[in-house]
Amino acid sequence: QVQLVESGGGLVQSGGSLRLSCAASGTIFTINAMGWGRQAPGKQRELVARISSGGAANYTDSVKGRFTISFDNAKNTVSLQMNSLKPEDTAVYYCNMAIKESPYDYWGQGTQVTVSS
Repeated sequence: QVQLVESGGGLVQSGGSLRLSCAASGTIFTINAMGWGRQAPGKQRELVARISSGGAANYTDSVKGRFTISFDNAKNTVSLQMNSLKPEDTAVYYCNMAIKESPYDYWGQGTQVTVSS
């Protein structure tokens, strides 16, 4: 059984920073990529950042230059450093993982990020 556990959400003022972390555990697996998605009230979930096991990172346009994703292969941990946060970044953030052994992505339980204006 695969488990993703997120931490690091909270309340921050506009322009502030937060760092999210996610640790993957469970049955031995080979990670292809890890990432972060978010879902704001009334909106669909979107993948905002993703990084391959080889270190190639991609970001959705709205967070480019502000968010940085990193992956610790040895610890199966992915982090998202979020700077210059805006009220429109307010959402529940979900950890995401793709593994070689499954055609389906895994998602964590989510952590709330609230940015006040």
